Amino acid sequence: METTPQENLSIRRNLKLGLFHLGSSMADIIITGLWNRVMISDLGYAATPVSLLISLRYFLAPLGIWAGRISDQRSVGGFRRMFWIGTGRAMMAIGILILGVATTSLAQGGGITGMAGNDTAQWIGIVLAILLFSLGNSISGGTFLALLYDRTPEHQRGRAIGIVWTFLLIGYAIFGVIFGRLLPHNEGVAGLSFAPEALQNVFIIAAVSMAILWLISMIYEERRANKGGETYTSGSQQEYSTSALADLKLVINNRAMRYFMLFLALSMFSAFSQDLILEPFGGDVFQMDAAHTTRFNSYWGTTAIIGMILFLFLARRYKSLNNRVLSYAGVAILTAAFGIFTISALAQIRPLVTWGLLVFGIGQGIWTVGANGLMMDMSPNGRAGTFLGFWTLVVTFARGGGQGAGGIIHDIGISVFGSPSAAYGICFLVGTVGLALSIVMLRQANIKAYKAEHVPTDAVGVLATALD
Repeated sequence: METTPQENLSIRRNLKLGLFHLGSSMADIIITGLWNRVMISDLGYAATPVSLLISLRYFLAPLGIWAGRISDQRSVGGFRRMFWIGTGRAMMAIGILILGVATTSLAQGGGITGMAGNDTAQWIGIVLAILLFSLGNSISGGTFLALLYDRTPEHQRGRAIGIVWTFLLIGYAIFGVIFGRLLPHNEGVAGLSFAPEALQNVFIIAAVSMAILWLISMIYEERRANKGGETYTSGSQQEYSTSALADLKLVINNRAMRYFMLFLALSMFSAFSQDLILEPFGGDVFQMDAAHTTRFNSYWGTTAIIGMILFLFLARRYKSLNNRVLSYAGVAILTAAFGIFTISALAQIRPLVTWGLLVFGIGQGIWTVGANGLMMDMSPNGRAGTFLGFWTLVVTFARGGGQGAGGIIHDIGISVFGSPSAAYGICFLVGTVGLALSIVMLRQANIKAYKAEHVPTDAVGVLATALD
């Protein structure tokens, strides 16, 4: 059975679909903006197990390809996409609830010292919660994009993706502030910057709110088939198909692709090495309370929106601002932000934290536009789906690796130097060097020469249509 978009996607329904990523941003802030801070800075656990647990969702990303492939071919209960989206997001909400209960139990015991090592039950709950969250995220993220593809005619996809992505960034900007206000400071037990009961309330409110947002965004967005179990086929066949091994050999043997892969991996790895340690950094080095550090996402999320929209606007008017230039500019600004964080940590200059967050957000917004555009530019004609999937896997694994590495480097720094300031400074310095090296990799890729040989996709133009 062939399926194609049957009708235009109105702005109203596009905004409704955007609520999905409003919920996604809420989930991300809870895990990487609040929980990581509480576990490392307030409860005193090592950063390594915390960072490895959180990065699990990225290493389970291949499950998303499996779920997407099944949803392409068969329906479950009459629905192709909704089964995977609904199941995955329900698992994520339940995981957040379990995580809140288990973490609150640890906090009520005073953390690693107060529990006297008798925290096995809580850690079992935490591992179960993160596993549910990671599995749910893996099987529902890609199928949501597939549903968006199904619902949108080709000429409207740029607008649809742009609006949904903007909702994600808006969520980062607002929910950090909201969660910070829900977590009052100086009311906790000894050693904590919050009341444990308030922490549990934040997790419960977040889980219920994100579930409601996901439900509202998805309801009535996929028509149920008359019969379950139909087999679906694509309306068009690929020009040719090759094995995954052959595609990987093409990447390795082609100089431009090889260095572009290194650029993607190194820039993503380095940029996200701060993801799990930034909030604990504010708590351990500058004694900021959890309510304050949770707002870090709001600072950089706001400037990320500004940076992305501004450069999309400029890219429509100045053709010289292509994907390659935007990638250079974005990574250069990110490198500067990491340099600011490094100085802030080593010299213990608190105001630099805020400046670093603002600069980081601008770089993140520009880099997002450029890097996603280059991923399309570096996908050969007739095999765009295969290569976009490959580049996405590179990005996903590098992001997970960066998160895990940040925690490991932090713990090594603590054991070697015995100083939180030095440990966090080393983490940020490694990220600074990695981002600078990724610029070298991008220059070696010679994107301009590659595009001269292959007809490119104007991804900036596609994304920029979101402004129309």
